[in-house]
Amino acid sequence: MEIIKKIIKKLIQNTTNGVILIIIGIMHTQFALSKEVFGQKFLEFSKSYFFKISKGTDELPIVLGQTNLDAFAAFWFFYFGILLFPLGMLLHSIEKDGKIIPTSFTISYLIVVIIGCYMIPNSGMTVFMLPHAIYMLVRNFLKAKKNILFNV
Repeated sequence: MEIIKKIIKKLIQNTTNGVILIIIGIMHTQFALSKEVFGQKFLEFSKSYFFKISKGTDELPIVLGQTNLDAFAAFWFFYFGILLFPLGMLLHSIEKDGKIIPTSFTISYLIVVIIGCYMIPNSGMTVFMLPHAIYMLVRNFLKAKKNILFNV
């Protein structure tokens, strides 16, 4: 049991916020492609080789279009997961270099997540991203405090 505790502790110490964000991105993308969520929509997209899955601005109500909400939701749900990859890679590189993530980023990330939790409380934003945003803010604060105390 002691060895398991050591392994978990080592894993937690070596896992960066960037890796956590990449994992959330993978889960989001995989969930979007699953049969239960938007899998059927992505099968439809594949028929056109994922080209022009939307009419773009022609679908906006302002130009008297009709938005295809299923295609819109499927695309953005999938794409949001993909967008988390480069953001996670950036955070990972910052932390692996021993640097602190800028406080302005951690606070703005927390604000964006809180807005998402408010708007859609029963979602992955609340379950995964809110705990991560709080964890990132606290971890960064403690790292910064340690650096100030020990002049690192």
